[in-house]
Amino acid sequence: MDRHYEESTLISASPETLFAYIDDHTRFSSHMNESSWMMGGGTMHVSVDAGRGQEVGSHIRMTGTAFGIRLFLDEVVTRRDPPFVKTWETVDIPKLLVIGSYRMSIEITPKDSGSLLRVRIDYDLPTTNVWLGRLFGGMYARWCVRRMIKDARTYFDTKSLRA
Repeated sequence: MDRHYEESTLISASPETLFAYIDDHTRFSSHMNESSWMMGGGTMHVSVDAGRGQEVGSHIRMTGTAFGIRLFLDEVVTRRDPPFVKTWETVDIPKLLVIGSYRMSIEITPKDSGSLLRVRIDYDLPTTNVWLGRLFGGMYARWCVRRMIKDARTYFDTKSLRA
């Protein structure tokens, strides 16, 4: 995979608590369930197998639409070392618009009274409509990583306000 984007942030949660949040893909990928301009008004539905995306070899599938076009992808968990590292990547050829096959990874490092969260995507351009990938792939990768970071920060900031 020849392209990548990553960001890091401090989260006021222990590595164990943060990893538990990230390990729930229906929650961690929830930004895909919401209609947004980046999804062209469409949404994606996340489904997991019996391993719930929480063991190596477990599958996470997403189906939905973006800009009225049907999309599909199948991811498999390739590494899971709680509470510090988790990696998952697409299998086969995903049916996406602006990126092709990809690998997502998270790394959690204990930091002061919380955790440093790093989210990374390594990706290829799509196999069809490569021009769309050249124009919008980087923008989509940034949006996806930033949403995961933002959602984690919001979840734990809101959680600390409720406590």
